[in-house]
Amino acid sequence: MSPESGPITVVVGAATDPGLRRRINEDSFIADAPLFLVADGMGGHHAGEIASATVVDEFARLAGRSSLTIDEVHAAVAAARRRVVALPTGQGAGAGTTLAGVVIADVDGEGYWLTVNLGDSRTYRLSGGEFEQISVDHSVVQELIDSGELEAHAAQRDARRNVITRAIGAGSDGEPDYWLLPAEAGDRILVCSDGLSGELEHDALHAILLAETEPQAAATRLVHEAMVRGGRDNITAIVVDAIAVRTRGSGSWESDTVPAGAPVDEIDGDTLPRAIASGGF
Repeated sequence: MSPESGPITVVVGAATDPGLRRRINEDSFIADAPLFLVADGMGGHHAGEIASATVVDEFARLAGRSSLTIDEVHAAVAAARRRVVALPTGQGAGAGTTLAGVVIADVDGEGYWLTVNLGDSRTYRLSGGEFEQISVDHSVVQELIDSGELEAHAAQRDARRNVITRAIGAGSDGEPDYWLLPAEAGDRILVCSDGLSGELEHDALHAILLAETEPQAAATRLVHEAMVRGGRDNITAIVVDAIAVRTRGSGSWESDTVPAGAPVDEIDGDTLPRAIASGGF
């Protein structure tokens, strides 16, 4: 994408793997400007794979545009939900999927990251040396953390860690969360399924994003490290580097050549909607 064609110019890398315990990869993703999204399917017996692919297919219709509005993203979520709910018996009926990631947005001529989230796939940002999780998990353990009933450091070991409270399909009608963040040249965005974040803690993700300056190398190494540490679930990582961002006013551009921080259960780990785990959302 050239500076003239959109508010943020990016370089992208992506990698995915079924992991070490699964034959089928139920993750789907799109890494095609202005869309950088991961969908982690659930339902088993190919159903989750169909649900996640259906959602990505709906969003793929918007690929190639210079930017998208929140209304366009919200309409795509609604259309994807209708398609997943309508999946026939034997072809994904009853399945669900998470959705997380960023979309390039234009706000008064300036480049922004529009972050969307449903479920426990995650979006992180490395910017100005700070590494933070942007999205907030829709999960039982996150609710327990928020209420003070569970310490954050214990979440990865909690037996309820794979039970989510919102999804597309699987009996959920929960709405997505959105965040609109001004982009800066040098930003590095990580979008991933919980097969990555469940194996690598915050500091490990940060270290790899610092060590690997090329986004494809970073995505590939992230997936590899998750495999080394157990690979208990499907693993997907998208790494997006903003190399130029249009600023407000005359349409001028900020640019950078490297990301801001660069150098330098017997469910076996699968995500479960709360409807399955406890009988209802």
